[in-house]
Amino acid sequence: MKNNVLLEVKDLVVRYETDDGVVQALNSVSLSLQQGRILGVVGETGAGKTTLAKAIMQLIPTPPGVIASGSVFFDGQDLLTFSKQHMRSVRGQQISMIFQDPMTSLNPVMFVGEQIMEVIRSHNPEMKKSEARAKAGEMLEMVGIPAERAVEYPHQFSGGMKQRVIIAIALACNPKLLIADEPTTALDVTIQAQVLDMIRELKQKLDTSIILITHDLGVVAQNCDDVAILYAGEIIEHGSLRDIFKAHQHPYTEGLFKSIPSLASKAQRLEPIKGLMPDPTNLPSGCKFSDRCQHTKPECRDQMPPFVDVGGGHWVRCVLAGKGGVG
Repeated sequence: MKNNVLLEVKDLVVRYETDDGVVQALNSVSLSLQQGRILGVVGETGAGKTTLAKAIMQLIPTPPGVIASGSVFFDGQDLLTFSKQHMRSVRGQQISMIFQDPMTSLNPVMFVGEQIMEVIRSHNPEMKKSEARAKAGEMLEMVGIPAERAVEYPHQFSGGMKQRVIIAIALACNPKLLIADEPTTALDVTIQAQVLDMIRELKQKLDTSIILITHDLGVVAQNCDDVAILYAGEIIEHGSLRDIFKAHQHPYTEGLFKSIPSLASKAQRLEPIKGLMPDPTNLPSGCKFSDRCQHTKPECRDQMPPFVDVGGGHWVRCVLAGKGGVG
């Protein structure tokens, strides 16, 4: 691992073994995140974004979930080799996660301040209750909520304020890595912008590395340094923000951009990507995007294209990789 790489996922395979079949959720996923940077993970609903986040956090429900193979190196250590007890000490203190729905992520019968204190004291058992209470107040102030509101219940806060409380909980122990799983879901546009601005400011203030999971390329453009495109449980393109937005080479990435309205284009209609993602219980043997791709070749259906570095850490899984692509 490079010295500045904080997180490196290698060939991660996750399955859900159900009575209806085996769901192949993640298929040999590899990505990396450097210290102090924001990585955007983009993909359709069902692509495996949340599964990837939960696998890094070791929160895959077992059963039916199984991490079949691969490694997740964090700060030089493979998290998949950690015991459950050791992993509990890592969560919250070194790696934290903001879950999708702020409405259901808080305990409705506890003061928000108590919920922040709970995280602080679980990782700092020697800390006095008065010190933890003061720290909780500081965290609320940091995310723009007056400290005196610590003695209020979640139902007394708006959706955006609840999301701020969740961010305060996630950052209470100053983790090195923050995973934000669609942190602006169910929030109106104005509050979305405020929450994302706050995450950026806290990243600069605390030097926290962030994985930002989203399906919104506008959010990615404004907030991320690097981007990984996830499709049917596979990373199909990974590179810097400029690589993905200006020099993408995978047909699926091109399809994502064509389906977004553009002020520079006079097109009368958008060009949606035709078809649907393949059934994760019955994935094709070759390229997972071959049935929807306008550039499909016979070899695409027969074998999985290799993940190729087309230059400067820009990785593409496509037979067109390094040949100009489609971007």
